[in-house]
Amino acid sequence: MTNKPRYAEASMEAMYRIFTVPEAPGSTLGNIDQKLSQNLAGFLQEHIVAVEKDLEELQKDFSDSEIPEKPIFVSDQADFLMDKLVAQSVHTASPSFIGHMTSALPYFMLPLSRIMMALNQNLVKIETSKAFTPMERQVLGMIHRLIYDKNDGFYDKWMHEPGYSLGSFCSGGTIANITALWVARNCRFDKDLKNGFRGIQRAGLYGALQHYGYKGAAILVSERGHYSLGKAADVLGIGRDSLISIKADARNKIDLQELRTRIDELKADNVAIIGMVGVAGTSETGSVDPLDEMADIAEEIGCHFHVDAAWGGPTLFSKKYAHILKGIERADSVTIDAHKQMYVPMGAGMVVFKDPSLVSSIEHHADYIIRKGSRDLGAYTLEGSRPGIAMLLHSGLKIIGRSGYEILIEQGIEKAHAFASMINAETDFELVSEPELNILTYRYVPAFVKQKLATATPAQVDEIHEVLNRLTKRIQKNQRARGKSFVSRTTLTPEAWDRRRTIVFRVVLANPLTSLEILQDVLAEQKHIASTSACTECMDELHGLCDDRPMHAHAV
Repeated sequence: MTNKPRYAEASMEAMYRIFTVPEAPGSTLGNIDQKLSQNLAGFLQEHIVAVEKDLEELQKDFSDSEIPEKPIFVSDQADFLMDKLVAQSVHTASPSFIGHMTSALPYFMLPLSRIMMALNQNLVKIETSKAFTPMERQVLGMIHRLIYDKNDGFYDKWMHEPGYSLGSFCSGGTIANITALWVARNCRFDKDLKNGFRGIQRAGLYGALQHYGYKGAAILVSERGHYSLGKAADVLGIGRDSLISIKADARNKIDLQELRTRIDELKADNVAIIGMVGVAGTSETGSVDPLDEMADIAEEIGCHFHVDAAWGGPTLFSKKYAHILKGIERADSVTIDAHKQMYVPMGAGMVVFKDPSLVSSIEHHADYIIRKGSRDLGAYTLEGSRPGIAMLLHSGLKIIGRSGYEILIEQGIEKAHAFASMINAETDFELVSEPELNILTYRYVPAFVKQKLATATPAQVDEIHEVLNRLTKRIQKNQRARGKSFVSRTTLTPEAWDRRRTIVFRVVLANPLTSLEILQDVLAEQKHIASTSACTECMDELHGLCDDRPMHAHAV
């Protein structure tokens, strides 16, 4: 239990002290700092959330909206954070936390993060970042080379060239995707600066559409595209209805025939196509669109081709699996999140541009900070002030190396295939989407239900599916509440089930510490939960629908 905080008198001397004098080695904060530095994994495991606490209960600890008049002691605040924040935080590094795109961090990231924070550089301007700016440009060059593999001369010329940039670092995939489509929009409408048109930056989207005589503008993407693309359509002024969603095929990849059909319809309606987005690792199923074929179509119609590879981009490290992303090297821009499969702390996203001159379409200057012709990266970023988190990716690329990332990527993909085989071997589970990378989906379907589904009428299948959907939610919620392991859930419309709404378990296998034994335990726990009172109602309904056996006879 946290003690009542002690208050001190605010004074200039006290303010001077908190900026210059660190906590004593034996203080609470000093002990936390030392323990964190020595063993991050051990610290987190001691404070893992073992039993889910209701959010309304947690909110009570953060319900006071009044700023304290007097300062409290640092050690008291540290005690509060340990008790109320750390103890109830999610242990995303746990090997059994396999439901989201957040994984364990290499041990060296913590002390290096402290260096980054202590220096507190601002990457908007060289005057506030000095060595960090060329370092970030180098990191962008490394990732550009991973994707596009240009020769030494290209990087010697463009990596540090004023007025150009190989990409933009940002806080994550959402900002990266918005930036890429911002560039696509501006390039699309600034090809003909004449007849009084001053460009879309000044005239806006409405002015650009009027100038070129278009009825509207659109972006095309698979229905599996990330929700950030909807935000981009909103921010860029085309509206979410103009983010054209193309249905996915049985493998959760964009349907190329429908893509071509929608393009023809847009052309007939006199709508300008700003860009086309291919997805390399969808959030729901990890599927990769046919990027090479999409690049062909983009070339045919002359539009910007962007690939959202926030998740799957690092697959390029693997000689064995890089072919899955064939065609990504033809993209005009690519999003990659370093805080996903490059094992960097949260807040590290990138968009990389094939042509280093593309960023000029969004270039902004301010005389007091970002001057034309400088190497300042703030001229080409949606965000202004940014931390130097590229330092952590730079360290990962050097310390883990290409071969190390190759091992990490391959173990994730191969583990996903092994888990898929486990699921297929279980009579009471159904694999819903095969893993292409390291994400898969499945659900709990008892053997007697599978048997009934094989002969059921469409109406019966509908009824059974609705109960299975409720059962999947029950199992997932109960497993999360138990605190031993975590899988997420999502909703798909599989062609195998005539595109019926199907709630599934979703598993992400990027953590190298996740073993096959842990995965077997996850399935065993789900089977056990299905046999408990938490799922009695759903199981009774299934038995009734399948004419299997008397109600309640199965409950444990």
